[in-house]
Amino acid sequence: MRRLVPVAIAAATLGLLVWAFLPDVPVVETAPVTRGPLTVWIEAEGEARIREVVVVSAPITGLLQRIALHPGDRVQEGDSVARIGPVAPALLDARARAVAQAGAAAAAAAVTLARSQVEQAEAALDYARTEAERSRALFARAALSARMLDDAILAERTAAAAVASARANLSVRERERDSALAVLDGGMTGAAPPCCVDVTVPTGGRILRVVSEDAQVVQAGTPILEIGDLSDLQIVADVLSREAVNIAEGADATVTGWGGPDFTARVERVEPGARTKVSALGIEEQRVGVRLSLQDAPPPGLGHGFRVTVRITVWHGKDVRILPVAALFRDGADWATFEVIDGHAVLRKVKLGERTDSQAEVVSGIDDGAIVILHPDNAIEAGARVEMSPRLPATG
Repeated sequence: MRRLVPVAIAAATLGLLVWAFLPDVPVVETAPVTRGPLTVWIEAEGEARIREVVVVSAPITGLLQRIALHPGDRVQEGDSVARIGPVAPALLDARARAVAQAGAAAAAAAVTLARSQVEQAEAALDYARTEAERSRALFARAALSARMLDDAILAERTAAAAVASARANLSVRERERDSALAVLDGGMTGAAPPCCVDVTVPTGGRILRVVSEDAQVVQAGTPILEIGDLSDLQIVADVLSREAVNIAEGADATVTGWGGPDFTARVERVEPGARTKVSALGIEEQRVGVRLSLQDAPPPGLGHGFRVTVRITVWHGKDVRILPVAALFRDGADWATFEVIDGHAVLRKVKLGERTDSQAEVVSGIDDGAIVILHPDNAIEAGARVEMSPRLPATG
């Protein structure tokens, strides 16, 4: 009996040494292969915009009076939102006034000269008419040649044309005189013409932006304010061109990330042209505009120009085999995963269909309900023993 004690001790020591040098069985996190619906969507940043933003512009050039309206105020069709009056002429200094006075005097003298020229031309016309009548009478009695009659008629017509020219010249000189007197009178008095022209809105809505509230001189066509209907919002998203090719008109979408509850939308149009945009990392990207219409009334609080995030559905499967993406890895040119069978890791090569960031559709290679290893590392090989980690209790 005493001899068996050393043998037992030696055997126990040997067993401990063997156990100490055995490789550790890795503890792995696992998940089952399930079956159910799978939705593939594209996420992109977008902006809420009013479909028709009306820009109210100045109809004439003049002095825009101060605008009392502010962004958010409601207006009805035909309401006056601004008033524009004529610009008062600038006062003339002494030198400019002297120049204006000289110009007015010269214009008045030119009018006097033009009137004298009209009187001279009218006198010449009277004489030419008298001569023409005398020549016709003599020609009728055969006392004058046809050549001399033609000369008298020509002189009469030339005199008539000279009168018309002199009168036209007189009209031009009178207009020049009036213009010179207007500059002189306006510069001396500085009186502003009466006000004003009302600027009305062609449609009702809410004021989105007032370009400038202060009084200022504006040119015709200068934008004054913007008006829009917040009940007519749409979503415009910028999508990478390589992703936009998978988006179909009429596809469902979810709008999120704007500060309120998620709401649904539908793709109304995918623009046919792309534009180059530079990302935050300085990379040039081709972006395509995707316009989405809201399925219901816009949620309270969502406004024009608000930033949103859209998730556009590009594929949906109702009953597919789903494998966590975290269980996948590359095995050459194939996708593969480790299935746990009787405590051993079994390599399965799988064929994938559609996929999202977290889940993938399995077409073949593994059965429903299989337990796969998540995040397999290089220590796990085909046939190696593994130990599944215990599941944490659910917390409420």
